[in-house]
Amino acid sequence: MAASPPSPTDTDPVPPGRRSRTGAMMLWSGAALALAVSLIGGQGESPDNGRAPHAASAVTSAPSGGNRAEEEKQAGEPSRAGGREPAGRPLPRSRPTRLVIPKISVNAPFTALAIGRSGQLEPPPPDETNLVGWYADGASPGEAGTAIIAGHVDTRTSPAVFAELGELKKGDRFQVRRADGRTASFVVDSVESFDKDRFPNERVYADTSEAEVRLITCSGDYDRVARDYTENLVVFAHLV
Repeated sequence: MAASPPSPTDTDPVPPGRRSRTGAMMLWSGAALALAVSLIGGQGESPDNGRAPHAASAVTSAPSGGNRAEEEKQAGEPSRAGGREPAGRPLPRSRPTRLVIPKISVNAPFTALAIGRSGQLEPPPPDETNLVGWYADGASPGEAGTAIIAGHVDTRTSPAVFAELGELKKGDRFQVRRADGRTASFVVDSVESFDKDRFPNERVYADTSEAEVRLITCSGDYDRVARDYTENLVVFAHLV
């Protein structure tokens, strides 16, 4: 099970141990491929028959406070017809607390992810079916920059939180609730799969002046010899 360090505090804009954005991006250039390799379903034991599973009903929807019906109505609104929807103004840094994607029944808490001693980004715990991780030394969701959110497609025994991530389309919306009480709403720009041995690190992890998010999981065929999926699925989205 991967260890998760404490999340950055919301009162300190540059928490202790947090690298500068330039430094973080340098780390990403070396760790990105490790992330692509590490986010395997079931840590080498896949429950499916060679394909990433598709079973949204297996994803647990945790209860939440506030007017959830209104939040989900807003989160499910389609993007404006034609072109890219204008970007919203970036928010201050704040730890994410819950990811809500109404279309695929995701309502999951966050855990912080860090670069481990091996130099690789540690994935979320392998047996947690309803948990997502965010790279805590990078941008927080809603903050200017590229925030990274990773989750498993399956575990040793069942589909996991991102089992249906590939069902998202351009214009779909999702939300990230934050520790500062704000909710950051994002619209999907594209959903793409990449071979793990040709993963476009710079395109996925490149810094940006806008607030953007990448949702990442495994996809493609499950190679039972390598005990790994052959591709990574990436959802590109921006704050609205």
